[in-house]
Amino acid sequence: MTVHKSQLPWEFLLSASRTSLQSFELSRLSHAANLRKEIAALLEQWIQENSEAMLARLLMDQRERALQAHEATALTDLLSRNGNTVSDNIFADRPVSPPANRGPA
Repeated sequence: MTVHKSQLPWEFLLSASRTSLQSFELSRLSHAANLRKEIAALLEQWIQENSEAMLARLLMDQRERALQAHEATALTDLLSRNGNTVSDNIFADRPVSPPANRGPA
């Protein structure tokens, strides 16, 4: 896509006949219509590309959530089968001391 930027031909426009001005007007309107078509096509392509990228992001997030849910379920199952938690294992190598006798309650 080429960018076309030019100065208005003021001298020509000010001295041109009605027919020449009409011709100039039609050529500018035609060019504007062509630009509008190009913009519409680019906009459609941009929307398509973004929607495909968003779909890919949605699928990645969904898979990540499913994996996290699976890992959490597996951990819960493991803990329920074992009956212990991580904190139960911290002092597992120390013997359990009997409760202190502090006299009658």
